[in-house]
Formats: sequence, C-alpha cells, structure tokens
Amino acid sequence: MSAVPELQLRQIARWCDRRVPNQLRDQVRVEYRLRGRNITIVECRPPFMPELGPDWTETRVAQLRYAPPPPDGGEWTLHWSDSHNRWHPAPEVPAASGPGPLLATIESNPHGVFWG
Repeated sequence: MSAVPELQLRQIARWCDRRVPNQLRDQVRVEYRLRGRNITIVECRPPFMPELGPDWTETRVAQLRYAPPPPDGGEWTLHWSDSHNRWHPAPEVPAASGPGPLLATIESNPHGVFWG
C-alpha cells in the first residue's frame, strides 16, 4: 500500500492548524486523523462536563482519500459523513491531484455537508 505523500500530509496539517486562531484553541481545534490512505478532518471540543473525564469530543467533518495510480502521482477524493457515520462522495466535487482544491471545498462548504 502506498503511503500518503509526506508533502501533501504536511499541507493538510497546515490547513487544519490555520482553521482556529491560537487564542481559541482551548475551546476548539481542527485536526486530522490518518488511517492508511484516508485522512479524516475532525473538529475537537473540550469536555462538556469535565467531571466525566478529560477527553475532548471529536466531530467528523470530512474525509480525504488518496489513491495512488501506477506508476506515480495520485488522486484525491472528498467524502462527507452522514448522521450514521457513513462516508459518501462529496456531491459535484471532482477528484484532484492534490488535497488543496478539496480543502478549499471543505472550507467553502457549498452543499452544507461539512460544517454543520
């Protein structure tokens, strides 16, 4: 299995980092989770009731999937999560050679499926 290119992974990490100003990171964070060639963007919030534990909650925002076709390069697709935590291809969003256009789609949220 081909891994996600490190340069593109860093691009996603920087995008997540820029989503929330430093002074608000005690209230909300945007992070990513890597599993195989799938990268899930999550919004993290502090515990609602700290007495139940220190773990932050995570809400799935989007998933970027990397498929490396031979012999090199790769193709990225964007998916959204329904209320049953099933992933679906983002409507009318073509595959891209890098994550940049897909991150821009998440940010603009044209169909209202990513940010609430």
